Amino acid sequence: MKGVLLAGGTGSRLHPLTRITNKHLLPIYDRPMINWSIEAAVRAGVTDIMLVSGGHHAGEFLRLLGNGHEFGIDRLSYGYQEKPGGIAEALGLAERFAGGEPVLVMLADNVMEHSIKPMVDAFRDHPVGGRILLTPVEEDEHLRHLGVPTFDDGGKVVGIVEKPEHPQSKFGVTGIYCYDNSVFDVIKTLVPSGRGELEITDVNNHYIGLGLMAYDVLDGFWGDAGESIDAYYTVNDYVRNHGANKD
Repeated sequence: MKGVLLAGGTGSRLHPLTRITNKHLLPIYDRPMINWSIEAAVRAGVTDIMLVSGGHHAGEFLRLLGNGHEFGIDRLSYGYQEKPGGIAEALGLAERFAGGEPVLVMLADNVMEHSIKPMVDAFRDHPVGGRILLTPVEEDEHLRHLGVPTFDDGGKVVGIVEKPEHPQSKFGVTGIYCYDNSVFDVIKTLVPSGRGELEITDVNNHYIGLGLMAYDVLDGFWGDAGESIDAYYTVNDYVRNHGANKD
């Protein structure tokens, strides 16, 4: 399995901090934000990684990470998204890198208390379709900023709605996904959403429609450090006091 870390976007929700750098290079406790995603992937046994970025600060990742060996990466590749076109478009840039293998995909502003290795191992055991990581969320206001799954009576995911006004469950979709290599063919069939982007929710709903979507529920803390200034500092404070990516 190969890893694709997505570290693009304009970072507008973290202005003015992101006027001078990419949001994924802002510090979370004692290291840049991107390092926590790298650590999560490496601890899950994924050490062949492509980092996809964009904008004016993409070169700073090379200065920080180099060949990645210092961080436990065997091979680190870089991709560049020329303009914001959505998460699915950014993932599509990794098709040649994936080389027919399944992929672990992470939005690099996700920070977790516990390791994602159980999810990755489960997909390695059955690398068909997709697998998503969910997190329990009680507050509807928070759910309105996330993708929210709907379940049938048997607990199977039957659909995901992005940023719903009336959430149909108390779970949010984190930015951590596993896909078989057919994901790149799926991306080629997508049409831009109303905001002109290729949406990862459309990819997930494609697999759900085929009956090929599994999920895990995250245990412990999860935070999207790029959601807002308040969320950024919440994640910062949590990691400082409790750590992250723990087994």
